[in-house]
Amino acid sequence: MEGRESGVRVLLVDDHPDGREGMREIVTEDGFFEVAGAAASGEEAIELMPVVRPDLVLMDINMPGMGGLEATRRLKQEWPAVKIVMVTVSDDITHLFEAIRRGAQGYLLKNLAPSAWMEYLRAVALDEAPMSKELAFRLLQEFAAGKPHSDKAPAGPAGSGTEAMTTPLTGREKEVLERVATGASNREVAAALGVSEHTVKNHLKNILQKLHLDNRVQLTRYAFEQGWIDRRQTFAPER
Repeated sequence: MEGRESGVRVLLVDDHPDGREGMREIVTEDGFFEVAGAAASGEEAIELMPVVRPDLVLMDINMPGMGGLEATRRLKQEWPAVKIVMVTVSDDITHLFEAIRRGAQGYLLKNLAPSAWMEYLRAVALDEAPMSKELAFRLLQEFAAGKPHSDKAPAGPAGSGTEAMTTPLTGREKEVLERVATGASNREVAAALGVSEHTVKNHLKNILQKLHLDNRVQLTRYAFEQGWIDRRQTFAPER
């Protein structure tokens, strides 16, 4: 989707008609997105995929029958390039871990303002979505406590008293990753390192490819396992 300016095709998945209509109203406010279809269940979403061929799926997490998490897992197996954003009323961190483990790229709360939705969905579509500093802080707390995490992130010895694994990253890529893992946006990383946002985006693409990872949550765990960051760092969530 690199360089794409408009026409990002979206599939809406929610078992409640009001939920689908609410997502449709938000998405269609911006010509950047185009609603390609809507599904009332995970099963229907899977059936629609080869028909509507969306770039982005907005997936309700709780649905009768096949829920959003299982539908996400199956969609990513068959359509690995599609981006999936989970939509839920809960901000339970365990839901986020599970959504990421199943292949989701993002996570939106239903009670967020439409403007926040649009800003976030644009960033996801363009591979620019940062984590909030609060989320980064909470993730590191979870990693340090040994709680569930993405099974695609490499296991490592950080905090165990042994040496960190060898990394394939260059020094500059490590600098980018250290900042991204603490919730910095591409713009903030660019300003800190004195480079362009485009350069930061290219570095992130290379980092993900080298590490065989999919998203910033997995990158955060990698940086933690390497011992480059820890939960004591001074980036506690904003009040």
